[in-house]
Amino acid sequence: VSSFAQDTYTTSSGELIFSYANINYNGSETSSVLRFSPVFNVQTLVNKDMSDKFGVFTGLAVRNVGFIYDVPDQPGVRMKHRTYNLGVPIGFKIGNLDKAFLFGGYEFEIPIVYKEKTFVNEDKQDKTTIWFSDRVNTWNNTVFLGVQLPAGLSVKFKYYLTNFFNKDYESTTSGVTTKPYANSDYNVFYFSLTANLFKGTDFEYSK
Repeated sequence: VSSFAQDTYTTSSGELIFSYANINYNGSETSSVLRFSPVFNVQTLVNKDMSDKFGVFTGLAVRNVGFIYDVPDQPGVRMKHRTYNLGVPIGFKIGNLDKAFLFGGYEFEIPIVYKEKTFVNEDKQDKTTIWFSDRVNTWNNTVFLGVQLPAGLSVKFKYYLTNFFNKDYESTTSGVTTKPYANSDYNVFYFSLTANLFKGTDFEYSK
């Protein structure tokens, strides 16, 4: 009979995020610029390991997610968008849990703060900060897949299935109301590095 020295435990870690976005701007495909986000990204997980080969986890996370791109029809204009999100992951782990293994799952995220910066010819022209903004969707569906290496380093890929902006958002300027995001799509994805995300997995067996 096998027994576990520890089968339910919590772990915490930061996250270094390298993000991009798939962008269709008013019918035109455009590329984004790499965005590096070392702060503020923290997460605490509750792990339940059924064996030394399989486990599940959930938890709570706060992360800084966004993207940078050059506006196709406005030469010299660069936009930077980001949100601070509260997330709850539901995931699984499979492999040798005290050495190297794969992990993946689903996470929903709720944007708390929206921030936007406008640069023209590399000079900052405008900055906006809005709490619980209706410019962005209030519920983001995401999926992720990663690998935990023996030394404790985790590498993860994450994709946001939900469009970054709320397509029904209305903006009024000089008495004219428009929906600035109605004809565009912005889907964020990122790669991240994490140290000791699942630290605490340590199995002992007795026959």
